[in-house]
Amino acid sequence: MRIFLIGVVAATIACAAAAQDVADSVAPEIASSGRFESLSPAVSESLAAKAAGKPVEAENWMVAAANPHAVRVGAEVLAAGGTAADALVAVQVMLGLVEPQSSGLGGGAFLVWYDAASGQLTTLDGRETAPLAATPKLFLDDAGEPLRFFNAVVGGRSVGTPGTPALLAEVHQRYGTQDWASLLAPTINLAEAGFAVSPRLAQLVAADAERLAVSKTTAAYFLPNGVPIARGATLTNPDYARTLKQMSKEGVSAFYSGELASEIVATVQGATGNPGVLSEVDLAIYRVKERAPVCVTYRAHEVCGMGPPSSGAIAVGQTLGMLEAYDLSAGPNDINVRRLIGDASRLAFADRGRYVADSDYVPVPVKGLLDAGYLAERGQLLSGDDALPEVSAGNPSFDHALNWADDEAIELPSTSHISIVDTAGNVASMTTTIENGFGSRLMVGGFLLNNELTDFSFRSQLGGVPIANRVEPGKRPRSSMAPTIVLKDGKPVIAAGSPGGSRIIGYTAQAIIAMLDWGFDAQAAASLPHAINRFGAYDLEAGTEAEKLAEGLGEIGYDTKERALTSGLHLIQIGERLQGGADPRREGIALGE
Repeated sequence: MRIFLIGVVAATIACAAAAQDVADSVAPEIASSGRFESLSPAVSESLAAKAAGKPVEAENWMVAAANPHAVRVGAEVLAAGGTAADALVAVQVMLGLVEPQSSGLGGGAFLVWYDAASGQLTTLDGRETAPLAATPKLFLDDAGEPLRFFNAVVGGRSVGTPGTPALLAEVHQRYGTQDWASLLAPTINLAEAGFAVSPRLAQLVAADAERLAVSKTTAAYFLPNGVPIARGATLTNPDYARTLKQMSKEGVSAFYSGELASEIVATVQGATGNPGVLSEVDLAIYRVKERAPVCVTYRAHEVCGMGPPSSGAIAVGQTLGMLEAYDLSAGPNDINVRRLIGDASRLAFADRGRYVADSDYVPVPVKGLLDAGYLAERGQLLSGDDALPEVSAGNPSFDHALNWADDEAIELPSTSHISIVDTAGNVASMTTTIENGFGSRLMVGGFLLNNELTDFSFRSQLGGVPIANRVEPGKRPRSSMAPTIVLKDGKPVIAAGSPGGSRIIGYTAQAIIAMLDWGFDAQAAASLPHAINRFGAYDLEAGTEAEKLAEGLGEIGYDTKERALTSGLHLIQIGERLQGGADPRREGIALGE
């Protein structure tokens, strides 16, 4: 185990300074905020634990998310006896204020929920939908060729009907016990009083300033007087406070109808140079959908997550299912172990690109893709010693004889993940997004609108063969979000998930392997350097021990590339005690009692 942890320690040390930056930026506010004064020592201790590479431990409840402000409001809800559903609402609306580039009311989310009273697992789909006026040519130019990615993203064309507000209302109605308005109040107060701009938010605004300047409203907020907001500067958001006050009084109907809905539509349709087709009807008819959980057996555990339109649980499950027959105990620094994981991931991505889309629009062979016999057969392809020269989609059992072409969708990293366990033992694992950082760059009511429609394939067909993940009216674009709950003997033992575009699948699978195969605790699993393979080349996390894998991987046939791999894993292990881990590459923490 000591050898395995060398890379973890190196990554943690490299990120310790960043964790201290976060502590410096939020500590004054926590200390001066009477509402949360009692939680400030715990927040400081959690930041210190992450910087030291140690998990946070608790007896009763825990929350792990991407910003200390969001975690502490969730912690206050849980400390007051609220459920994980109540805390989830409070955490998400706060993330929309302090981490607006990643998620918020203008986006969508997937939730995996374990209900302690019934022992049942439920998954709720709050993914955005394509407008009814969308056509297969939405992302094609006049010559019928796919638009460049950011030409499609920036503006109204990429905006789908937001699902996050409806999902929050649904989970609160089903599982919440606290007053709805009380859960929004802390964010309203902070939006009006102002908060210190975090180092990460300031850095990302500066890097994206040119695109943020496209919208006057967005520019006025993030680029006041033409200058990117600075780290530590106080930022208020009265428009967001007004939106939340409306939702406090009227519920989410204030979002999907009335003045705010009209403003959203006007902003999308009136976007200069790149208008969209979202309508008030699209907002009015949006509904959250309950889906069947997708589960696969791995090391005597059930690894469960969100099915289509997410590819996350299928691809994570396929990767693990193909690895079930192999011994990975040599650990993350072993070249053969990395070969096995990398090629299993490649095979899963080949199936993902061929078969997975919104199952309300195209038949998806979920059962066939996760069939133990099919995965064992695919897993036999891993029995050699060298990298697979090429991979292709398999032929899972399928009750619809349809032929799909391989997808060409582009999915860039952003997003956020929240894991929560409450005193009663309820567990929430939710991944939430506006897609690309800052979404469409359009801002309404104090929040950013998503660019989720660019998760569809820009082409609708290839060589006359339809692509499953093509644009269609009302359809939900395929996602890689992989909120996960792992169960042992029917009881939850891990809540996991990450942002990161299509690399979410690899980040989440590695974290599960780290905990189940290598005995890592939650923080060690979150801190572990990344080595990710989706399409053949191995991405190795720059500045970490993962770079040392390059020579060995090259010798067995892989091209490698060192690059930043900014996951945002938030993990909770559930046993006699709770152990939480927060990714050192981002600003989040775990907090419990």
